[in-house]
Amino acid sequence: MRRLLLALPFALLPLAVAHAAVEHDHDHDEHGSLSAHEHGVGRLNAALDGQTLELELESPAMNLVGFEHAATTDADKAKVAAVRAQLEKPLVLFNLPKAAGCVVATQELESPLFGDKPDTDDHDEDDHEAAKDGHEHHHDHSEIHAHYQLSCSAPGALKTLDLANIFNTFPATQKIQVQLISPSGQQGVEVTAKAAALKF
Repeated sequence: MRRLLLALPFALLPLAVAHAAVEHDHDHDEHGSLSAHEHGVGRLNAALDGQTLELELESPAMNLVGFEHAATTDADKAKVAAVRAQLEKPLVLFNLPKAAGCVVATQELESPLFGDKPDTDDHDEDDHEAAKDGHEHHHDHSEIHAHYQLSCSAPGALKTLDLANIFNTFPATQKIQVQLISPSGQQGVEVTAKAAALKF
């Protein structure tokens, strides 16, 4: 038991480093979010546990839709609807092999662009800060969050996680920071369109 407890800090070290990086970004992020909002960069958390595959994609709306303001024109509304329709097909978007037998158990899509209410507390704080320092701050940084839980009848067929379709579907996405937990362990990788696959 003692040997296991001694190994635990080393096992958690990557998480501590990732957390420290997020905290560092937070210190310099004037928008008050937990992670930096960087155009061209998305984040994906993926976990395979038994027959359950969870995928959580977070991206600035700019990467997916091409803008971050509220959709007011018909063209903008059509673009938002098209992106939402693409995000509602995770089996296609994540190019999951048919042999894995994955079906969508649950999915959640959130974004102010989809009509979700923004967190008013953040805006009140921003307004207060703007009044305090005498400068007006414009916060048009919309994010899109997609969370999927998939049930896979043959998870052994999931050999790689191929994100090429995300890069092809959303070309403004230049890289995706991936945290992957699978039976073979945990890894943190940055993938690009040229190297879009990683092993489970």
